[in-house]
Order: sequence, then C-alpha cells, then structure tokens
Amino acid sequence: MKAKIGFFDFAGCEGCQLTVMNLEEELLQVLQLVEIVAFREVMGGSATAARLDIAFVEGSICRPGDRERLLKIRRRSEILVALGSCADNGGVNALGSDRTPEVLCQQVYGANLPHLYTEPPQPLAAVVTVDYRIPGCPIDGREFLATLQALLLHQQPELPSFSVCVECKLAEYPCSFDDGQICLGPITRAGCRAICVEGGSYCRGCRGLIDSPRTSPYHRILEEHGLSVEEILDQYRTFNVKEQPS
Repeated sequence: MKAKIGFFDFAGCEGCQLTVMNLEEELLQVLQLVEIVAFREVMGGSATAARLDIAFVEGSICRPGDRERLLKIRRRSEILVALGSCADNGGVNALGSDRTPEVLCQQVYGANLPHLYTEPPQPLAAVVTVDYRIPGCPIDGREFLATLQALLLHQQPELPSFSVCVECKLAEYPCSFDDGQICLGPITRAGCRAICVEGGSYCRGCRGLIDSPRTSPYHRILEEHGLSVEEILDQYRTFNVKEQPS
C-alpha cells in the first residue's frame, strides 16, 4: 500500500507548499510511491483518511482554533514534519511576539481591529511533538525530496551540520562581509546552496542556527568589520526571534 501523506497550512505565505508543487516532474514520480490525501493548494475538499503516515505542516500557530486543529493533525499522523521556517522556529511571523496584538494593530493599521487579534505566533513544537523539520524560507525542493525518501525507507532524515559559509566557499562566491553587508552565513545551517548569496544578496539566517556554533570566530569577524553583536542580533531576529545565539 502507498503511504498516505498530507500537507497542511497555518499562518504563513504557503511558499513552502508552492516549492513542493514546483517540483513538477519529480512530484509526479513521488506520486507513484505515495497517496496525497490532503493538499489544499492542489486538490479540493478535505482529507478523508483516518490516519496519515506523514503530515507536512507549514506556518506558525497564532489564530483562534489553530492549536486544536494542529492537535487533531498530530493525533492522526504517524510522523509530523515542520515544513519551513514559520513552522520550524516561528519565522518572520514571530517578530511581533514582543508586543500584544492590540499594539501590533495600532502600529500597522493605526486602529483597533478586534477581528485581526491573534495569539503570539509560535512554532509547531510549542504545541505538539515535531518528529522532523525541513528549514528554510522557503524550503529547498531537493531537501524535501531527500527527507521524504528517507522517511519512506524508514531512515532518519539528516540536516547539514555545517554552515552556509561552507557552501559559499565551495561555490567560490564573494564574501558578503567584504562587500560591507551583514551576513549570517557563519552561524546559519547549510542546505540552501547559498542561494541568496548567489543572487547577490546575503544570508539572513532563515534556516536557523547550526548545531554548536563556534561563536568566537564569528565575534572576531564582527569586530574586523566594525559590527556589534546587537547589529547581528537585529538581523538574526528576522527569522529566529524564538532562538537567540550566544
């Protein structure tokens, strides 16, 4: 029997699900191995399968009813995977966690809008047990396929343990710091193929902090380029306000 999988979304732009859709031919090959029973962006109706082998969940938890809906998905799923930065660490949604919904409405809209009130955005792990995660904003399609393949083979999916800086050096991209840009590549988990640097920008840390980062060398880089730790933290909080490096 084919494994039953589903895709679910909470607060987010749904760009990670779009990345999965854009796999096109690879996704058609995947369909030979799995049965997609829930994927709102590509199929109508609601999931009818009582049980799911794998649930891929995108977005942060912040709206009324989100928690109960996520708990229901968790109860019916053998494996739950956090799909993308919002689900993994709160993403950009969590930037407003230090303010009340009322204050946010005033700052953004200049008015009290009770129908927009939400709870402080939380990653999935704040509500349920997350078995695996695919970081990034959006995710990398090839990493999604590798994770799905591992799960179907009952193997442990692995994330890179090295930083984006390694990918930059292997690709011989110019260092963003040398161009006067603040870059989070030295402390951010690799796996994106340094796509932002390749495009002429810099790493904003959407994939989260690497395991056991060597922060002392990074502090020296900051000092060499006249940057303070607070300036780096301001950049880091864009995607990782729930997880601060030391």
